Amino acid sequence: MEQESRELRRAGLKVTHPRMRILQLFEEDNARHLTAEDVYKRLLADQEDIGLATVYRVLTQFEAAGILIKHNFEGGQAVYELDRGQHHDHMIDVDSGKVIEFVSEEIERLQHEIADRYGYIIEDHSLVLYVRPKKRGSL
Repeated sequence: MEQESRELRRAGLKVTHPRMRILQLFEEDNARHLTAEDVYKRLLADQEDIGLATVYRVLTQFEAAGILIKHNFEGGQAVYELDRGQHHDHMIDVDSGKVIEFVSEEIERLQHEIADRYGYIIEDHSLVLYVRPKKRGSL
């Protein structure tokens, strides 16, 4: 709990109960990519009296403070994840909506080579692959 307090203060945010609880939810191991509604449902399950409007407000504050990254994947709601400062890309299972993180040095290298070939330097990028599980026997 002390770590969350320090993180909020470092981001210039006042330490409040809703901010602490929402940050704790994102720091749990199984909480990688959450919608505002996911956060709200988990708070309700924990019998927390934090409204949905407060959840949205805190998520917006966390994004502005650099604590969370907001993703707007196609065809879905905005999802948030902790900004751990390490670049990674995403795959979205189009059937289940599951978000899979991955890192590929080869893809990173190729992107830089392509940008260089066209006379550019990559400032930032986001790669999202929309995937579907292979059918058995289709190999």
